[in-house]
Amino acid sequence: MTVKKTTSKTRASLTITAVGRRKRAVARVRLNFKKGEWLVNGTPIQDYFKSKILTSVYAQPLRLAQVEDRVGFQAKIIGGGVMAQIGALNHALARALSKYDTDKFRSIMKTAGFLTRDPREKERRKPGQGGKARRKRQSPKR
Repeated sequence: MTVKKTTSKTRASLTITAVGRRKRAVARVRLNFKKGEWLVNGTPIQDYFKSKILTSVYAQPLRLAQVEDRVGFQAKIIGGGVMAQIGALNHALARALSKYDTDKFRSIMKTAGFLTRDPREKERRKPGQGGKARRKRQSPKR
């Protein structure tokens, strides 16, 4: 989690990097505090997450902090499914915002639960159980 300053010494020219995770998805985000595009894996976020339902879910930390019209970001997301990738993106954006201004954004993100990494993972398959993690063989009736 590095804070890298670009040419100017003002806060508006900061590029903040952060990593977020959810299940098997890992999102690496570079957040710029100037109006710009929201790119995920090189494509606009509306094209990457195409569902109408998902538009209300992605980038929730930016909406909560009321900075969505003032920032741009580039995200590289690998692994996981669609919802895990959105969860990882939200986690990374919340971490980047709290790193940018701890006093202002950390309490907002903490109370909303975006800074807490969700520890739930897929349970491993155990041998001798018929293909699933918790499935047991059927016992005889008598």
